[in-house]
Amino acid sequence: MRVYEAKMVYSLVSLGEDVRLDRPDKIAEYLRSAFEENPMQEAFYCIYLDRKNHPLGRHLITLGTATGTLVSPREVFRSAFLANAVGFCIAHNHPSGDPASSSADVHVTRSLREADKIFQIERLDHVIVVGDAKADPLTRGIFSFREAGYL
Repeated sequence: MRVYEAKMVYSLVSLGEDVRLDRPDKIAEYLRSAFEENPMQEAFYCIYLDRKNHPLGRHLITLGTATGTLVSPREVFRSAFLANAVGFCIAHNHPSGDPASSSADVHVTRSLREADKIFQIERLDHVIVVGDAKADPLTRGIFSFREAGYL
């Protein structure tokens, strides 16, 4: 039987802008181009943050259908550990153009809350992003779970 050793090596890939992701609109702007890649499907992303809320990277957790996507805490936190993240934001899009949260969105947010506490990685926000702010009844184009009091 063969037994293998796993190693992690960190190397600087690029220097990005000095951006602090401390507001829902900044989170949405940071991810907007990622959501444009598959505008007809829900995509669920995590942004891993350092202690000053600067992004360490973003990770596509899952790409779903026009009406939903599956999310598990295991996938969210696996990359958070590898990035040595202190905090993170989660975000997904609504291809329908309506950023209002669904019961499934609230369920995912609440199920991740327990893992946040156990792993001691702070979740800054969960943001729903739409491609066109004009399609949003409030014309913001985003919904923040933190602003709505769900976090």
